[in-house]
Amino acid sequence: MKLNCDLGESYGPWRMGQDEHVMPLIDMANVACGFHAADPMVIRQTVALAARHKVEVGAHPSYHDIVGFGRRSIVHSPEEIQALMLYQLGALEGLCRAEGLLLSYVKPHGALNNDMMRDATILRAVMEAVRTYHTNLPLMIPVTTHYRRHQELAGRVGIPLLLEAFADRAYDDQGQLVSRKLEGAVHHDPQRIVDQALSFATKGGITSVNGQWLELPADSLCVHGDNDNALAAVRAIRDALQSAQ
Repeated sequence: MKLNCDLGESYGPWRMGQDEHVMPLIDMANVACGFHAADPMVIRQTVALAARHKVEVGAHPSYHDIVGFGRRSIVHSPEEIQALMLYQLGALEGLCRAEGLLLSYVKPHGALNNDMMRDATILRAVMEAVRTYHTNLPLMIPVTTHYRRHQELAGRVGIPLLLEAFADRAYDDQGQLVSRKLEGAVHHDPQRIVDQALSFATKGGITSVNGQWLELPADSLCVHGDNDNALAAVRAIRDALQSAQ
């Protein structure tokens, strides 16, 4: 079970996250491409840090929404979505090449990620953009109870698919993340976070907030390292996964 984290989200003098501390603990870095965060120097520095620690670099593209950090939905045609995706993938890979790396995968950010999981037209546009860029480039999406349907669509489009889960978030009976607006949506107890990570890794699923077993076979766990408590949780998850091997 690989760990991934959203990184490279600083912008000019504005610093966000603790990238230098979390990078050694993860396997996959989802690097902002400039549309919701990051600038060319931040991107290159993040890619260089990933290269130093032998971490895979994935593109973390979004709607063009710096002010809203990519968390606001913007209406686009499928063609526009493909264009904004291709623009960001090309920019990030240019900086990856400067550090001797290539893109390993794509993981959409924020509202774009949420919208594609609700709208099959948007999801297909995202998939087709990835295929146009490189046919062997995997797309990472959240795992839900509909994962087989998503795998079939990816197969028809012609791209590999990676399924992502979250150790620190509650899931409803449909395998969707519980809204952050609701109490209990985010786990704060370190042991509960570790237990959920182990359940994904060893059992291929977890129990929903209503006690229903969910088959959710994930390829990667998303973790966060933007504060000291989050970093401690990442270390605990890493240690637990290594002990379970």
